[in-house]
Amino acid sequence: MNTSRRSRPAAPVVALLATALLAGCAGTGGSEGGEPQLGPVEVNPATATLALPMDAYTDTEAERIRMGQVQQALVSRCMARYGFTYEGVRSAEAAGAGAEDRHAYLFGLADPAYAAAHGYDRSAGEGSVAKPAPPQLSDSAYVVMNGERPGAQGGTAPDANTEEEAAQVDSGLTAAGQKVPAGGCGREGYRKLYAPTKDSVDLLFTFGLASEAHDRSRQDSRVVDAVKKWSSCMDKSGYARIASPYDVVEKLGLEDDKGGPKAVTAAKADVACKREVNLVGIWGAVEKAYQERLVEEHAETLALYKKQREARFKLAASLG
Repeated sequence: MNTSRRSRPAAPVVALLATALLAGCAGTGGSEGGEPQLGPVEVNPATATLALPMDAYTDTEAERIRMGQVQQALVSRCMARYGFTYEGVRSAEAAGAGAEDRHAYLFGLADPAYAAAHGYDRSAGEGSVAKPAPPQLSDSAYVVMNGERPGAQGGTAPDANTEEEAAQVDSGLTAAGQKVPAGGCGREGYRKLYAPTKDSVDLLFTFGLASEAHDRSRQDSRVVDAVKKWSSCMDKSGYARIASPYDVVEKLGLEDDKGGPKAVTAAKADVACKREVNLVGIWGAVEKAYQERLVEEHAETLALYKKQREARFKLAASLG
C-alpha cells in the first residue's frame, strides 16, 4: 500500500495610448541567452491596460474568491458523507466587486491620481474586515477533516498529492463505517479541485513562470537603464539614494504612515519620475517579452494547465 507522506500545497502576486519604438530598446535578439527583442513600447500606459501573456493563465481576484468557495463546497460535501455539517469559513469578500488592476504595483506605485490621494497606502478606502474564525470541530470531526487524530505530529499522516493517487493511500482511519480520505476532507477538497489526476499541473507553476520573467526583466539592461534614470529624477526631486521603486517606503521611513502628507508628497514625485522616463512603458514591454519567451518554452505544460483550469471552472459551474 502506498504510504506517501503529507506534502501540503498552498490551498488555497483599455485606454488607448500612443505607442513608440524607443531608440536603443530593440534588444540583442531572440535567443534564449540574450535580451529579447521588444514590440511596441507604450508611452506611460496605465497599469490597468497592461496585457501580459501570463494573464491568460492567472485567475482574477473574483475567480480566486470563487475557487475558494468551490473548494469549501467540496470539503463540506466530503464532511457530509461522514454525517458532519460543515459550513466552512465564510469569505467577507464579494466576488466581482470593483474593477481589478492586477498589475497596479508590478513596477511600484504608478497611478498619479492614487498617489495624490493616498500616497503608498494600498488599503485606502477598503476598510478593515475581520477574518472569520474557523468553525470549531469535535474530535471526531477533526479526524475526518484532517485525516489524523487530534494531537498527532503534524505532517506524518499518510497523504497523496493527487486525487488519483489518494485512491491507493490508506489513511488508517475510519468514521461512520467508511475510510477517511488520505489527508482528510480538507485535502480531498483541494485535490478534487486542483489536483484530480496524476498529470495535474502544480497550482503554483504559472506563478513561478511569471516570477521568473519578472526577475529576468529586472536584470535587463533596458530596465536597469530606466530605473537609473528614475532614481536620478528622484534625486533631483529631493529623494536621494533610492535605487529601486520597491524601496521608497522603507528608505523614506514611511512604513507607519503610508498615506500621510509626507508619503503623498513622495508618491507624487515617484510617479512623476516614472512618467518622465516612461518606466512603466519600457518595463512593461520588457516584462512582456520575457513572458512570451517562457510561454513558448513551456507551451506544452501551459496548454495542459489551461485545459485543467477550464475544467475547474466547469466544476465550479456544476456546483452552482
